[in-house]
Amino acid sequence: MQSASPTLSGFRSIFRRPSLGLAEIAWRWSFGFAASLLLLLSFEEYLKTLPVSTGDLWRLRSGQPGLISQAILHILQGSAPRVIAALIVLGLAMATAWIGLAALGRAVTLRAVESYFPDDRVSEPGNPRWRLGSLAGLNLLRVAITVAAGLGWLTAWLVASAAASQSDPSPGLAVLMFLAATMLVWLAWSAMNWLLSFATVFVVAGGEDTFGAIASAVHLLGARIGPVLAASTWFGLAHLAAFGLASSAVVFPLVFVGVLPRVVVFSGVLMVTLLYFAVADFLYMGRLAAYVAIVEGLNTISSQAMVPRSGDGRPPAPSTLLESRVDPEELILGDVPQ
Repeated sequence: MQSASPTLSGFRSIFRRPSLGLAEIAWRWSFGFAASLLLLLSFEEYLKTLPVSTGDLWRLRSGQPGLISQAILHILQGSAPRVIAALIVLGLAMATAWIGLAALGRAVTLRAVESYFPDDRVSEPGNPRWRLGSLAGLNLLRVAITVAAGLGWLTAWLVASAAASQSDPSPGLAVLMFLAATMLVWLAWSAMNWLLSFATVFVVAGGEDTFGAIASAVHLLGARIGPVLAASTWFGLAHLAAFGLASSAVVFPLVFVGVLPRVVVFSGVLMVTLLYFAVADFLYMGRLAAYVAIVEGLNTISSQAMVPRSGDGRPPAPSTLLESRVDPEELILGDVPQ
């Protein structure tokens, strides 16, 4: 049954259907664990390629900060090209894996959300349900805007560095330019990333292609901007509250750094962090469920608007519909005078 409030429907879905959040956690954490393990192993292999001389070992064991920093700079000298090449290879591999896994995970989770909000329109036999190609296209666009945001941030850093040259040092102006450019880049990236993630609803629910889903998302924003902003705001506030609680709770294990073993303290911090990530994934699925409720509510209103109503607001009888399509004053076969 369609609820009057899509935001309330989204919150209800994550409590009545915990499997929605668990499915989101399954695919997100699987990729996160695999990516973290890959980065850790790559970093270990990189450390094995660094040359360490006897003098470097003596400086590292000296305990003097100046000698240790000299040793580290000498060890890392000339390794920048290898780091850049490794980061490019890892970035391409992880981006490709995320595009495919995110497309499959989003298709599964949105189908589960649709089962919570039944809609005859999306249950038609001819309506495509698995649009992995379109979802992968949206994810590819998300990767592209992320790379563009990174390049924009790097450009802002270079421009700010050029503004504070040695001949005319202006550190305050350079910092202000960098912060302003970073804020603009972040806002643009956030808006585009949100729109592309919102468009996934129309790929699965409406069978749209990549650009058709984006157009439908923009059209819905124009038609129902109020409910969309309400759902985004309330779930954003809930996410912010969860972050505040997690930030406060993570301090508690750190208090016992000098009392308990480091493994215990690290385990406590890790548990609080994972709990926060789990709550964030549940809230994300609730927000998607609210968006689906908005879409199906708009479809219901559109379909009801096409059906004529009687004076009391109920659908007219079939005979009334038939009579409304026939002109009673028109002469038909049996009424033609001889």
